[in-house]
Amino acid sequence: MPGTTARHLYLARHGEATPDESDLTDRGRRQAALLGERLRDIPLAEISHGPLPRAERTAHLIRAQHNSTTASTTAVTPSEAAGDYIPHLPTRDELPEDAADAILDRLSAFPADERDRGPALAQAALDRFTGPVEGDEPRHELVVTHNFLIGWLVRAALDAPPWRWIGLNHANAGLTVIRYAPGRPASLLLYNDTGHLPPELRWTGLPPELHV
Repeated sequence: MPGTTARHLYLARHGEATPDESDLTDRGRRQAALLGERLRDIPLAEISHGPLPRAERTAHLIRAQHNSTTASTTAVTPSEAAGDYIPHLPTRDELPEDAADAILDRLSAFPADERDRGPALAQAALDRFTGPVEGDEPRHELVVTHNFLIGWLVRAALDAPPWRWIGLNHANAGLTVIRYAPGRPASLLLYNDTGHLPPELRWTGLPPELHV
């Protein structure tokens, strides 16, 4: 029987998108290329991305920067589970009393499709992207996705309540890394790191009140 070993999961939000979300802006392309340079020497076994153009474009720009000795073997794979959706729609009694109205009002404004299909896709993402892997060689994989799914996977790694994906914000092309080792709790090694980006590219994707 094969044993299990560690999975290193790299999570990145897509680069800055154009207003119609059909592509990346010039800044978004720079963000993606710089993230690719940062990951250049990581032996990525796979790059998965959500089905929307901004995630797909980011994934391929990262792949183009990846170390030439490994790029030819790094698959770039679309995944519905890595898409943009509401991973968990909380009930009022799950939420802090003083924040419940604002949170529920905000979530109700999202399209019904994103709310209705979200929980099944969120579970699929946990099944597909988390936990140790079979074999003897540690696995490194990147998921290029969206703000909500990164928050969902981080809150799961920390064993936080399901609603707590809310309030975990991620900049465009920010990097989060989670390690899943056999017999140990998940380890959040890095969260929303933007050290590979110059200051003028670090705050896109975050609301102005969170800029520091």
